[in-house]
Amino acid sequence: MYASFFGLNEKPFAITPDPRYLYLSERHAEALAHLAYGISEAGGFIQLTGEVGTGKTTVLRSLLQQLPAHCDVALILNPRVTPAEFLQCICDELKVHVPAASAGSVKALVDLLTHLLLDAHGRGRRIVLMVDEAQNLSPAVLEQVRLLTNLETATQKLLQIILIGQPELRAVLERPELRQLAQRITGRYHLEALRRDETLAYIRHRLRVAGATREIFTRGALAELHRVSGGVPRIINVVADRALLGAYTREEHRVTGALVRRAATEVYGRPALPPWLRAAGVAGAVAAVAFLGALAWRALPGYFAPAASAPEPETASVAAAPAPAPAPPAPALADELARVAGQATMDSAFGDLFALWGAAYRAGGGRGCEQADAQGFACVWQRGSFAQLKLINRPAILSLVDASGESHQVVLAALDGDGARLLAGGEELRVPLAQLAEYWFGEFLVLWRPQPGGLRPLRAGMRGPDVRWLRQGLEQLSGVPPADAAVEDLFDADLEQRVEDFQRSRRLAVDGIAGLQTQLALDSALGAPGTPTLAAPAAGTGA
Repeated sequence: MYASFFGLNEKPFAITPDPRYLYLSERHAEALAHLAYGISEAGGFIQLTGEVGTGKTTVLRSLLQQLPAHCDVALILNPRVTPAEFLQCICDELKVHVPAASAGSVKALVDLLTHLLLDAHGRGRRIVLMVDEAQNLSPAVLEQVRLLTNLETATQKLLQIILIGQPELRAVLERPELRQLAQRITGRYHLEALRRDETLAYIRHRLRVAGATREIFTRGALAELHRVSGGVPRIINVVADRALLGAYTREEHRVTGALVRRAATEVYGRPALPPWLRAAGVAGAVAAVAFLGALAWRALPGYFAPAASAPEPETASVAAAPAPAPAPPAPALADELARVAGQATMDSAFGDLFALWGAAYRAGGGRGCEQADAQGFACVWQRGSFAQLKLINRPAILSLVDASGESHQVVLAALDGDGARLLAGGEELRVPLAQLAEYWFGEFLVLWRPQPGGLRPLRAGMRGPDVRWLRQGLEQLSGVPPADAAVEDLFDADLEQRVEDFQRSRRLAVDGIAGLQTQLALDSALGAPGTPTLAAPAAGTGA
């Protein structure tokens, strides 16, 4: 209805899942990495929880699109079933023929699944069971799920199980009668709502996919969307869609904070008060208390004795210093991008980024990430914020979109206060961050020298040279003197605690698992010689 009015190709905030609109925040990317790791490793349970609307199904669908070719998946979406019905659903998903005589028999269905799992293992295939809305599983079905993990060979489990549900799932698995199942959970991840910067990037991403070539929501509207939604993607979609409809009916081409609050009032069925009005209510209460206090003061004149006033110090006259001459204004980013149009390509951006690392890049010599891999680097695509870039502290390729919808690939080479130094088409640009934020939708690419173990999440129980690097790095930041003996390469409880402390100090998700974000932040904090940075690290940033 309103799409053409705003110059959009389609509605950007439909609540039906569409892979084109997929936006992976830092938390969603970490959750996806946890699930992908769980599938690649053998046995046990992986647990993913999150509040309603935080994007669990989005992560699940993303995972299904990235499954290895040797994986077969049984996806259970309605777990309110009996144990026999649950096993029957698994057989149906895996296309196992169930004779009429076996229907309804738990033993017969388990025998059929055992035969399938053994056959799949012999053919080098992996079977994964995913259960959505797992908080609705009954204790009897959960016990049957546990028994399925008993199907194993001498070296590995035959079935990988992923439980996805609301926070109530954690309470269900804490029941004493389910402690055996809880002990087999090898990975847990709780998906939280989006932060404010992630909410803004999420909204701009969906608008861009829908064909937006200009800002439709004012800055105040974006802030209000985050406030009234709490960063929950589903609520963001519903309120934003209603706000766009409201602006359309009023023939306003910009959505304001007032329209967002009105939309939230319709969605929630209660008034969504602006922040200043709530603050005014608090101020009114404070004023009332002050007024009553003044009345008490006058009613009891001799009760409070005013302290003797101290003499005011003499003030020396100071001649006003002449104001410094204003610096000439920097050219607008729109003009700079127009000047380098056609030159700020991905090829030129990779050339500039490689040069900052002292690496050789051949224009037209193959994909940039392939050339990076050949020289010991890894390309890391991310979607995030300036805060995340400051944490990683590495030069990054940014994709900027101007008002006409044209994309420009530039390298963020330095951050200095409220300004940024960009490399675009072989030229150097200096722009304020506020301007840069208007053209950047959160996508960036950084280069990184991964550890010998490769890009894998590190968790308790794992071994390897990358675990040794993790321990050495965290101990170095903590001021622990280098060990004379060989450093332990086992991820034990002590290392898990160090990881949690480091994550807490960097405001990362505290889960004790050294995923990609944690490793990038640690690599930045260690500051290996010869590594280019966006800004000099602040003093005393050790964990």
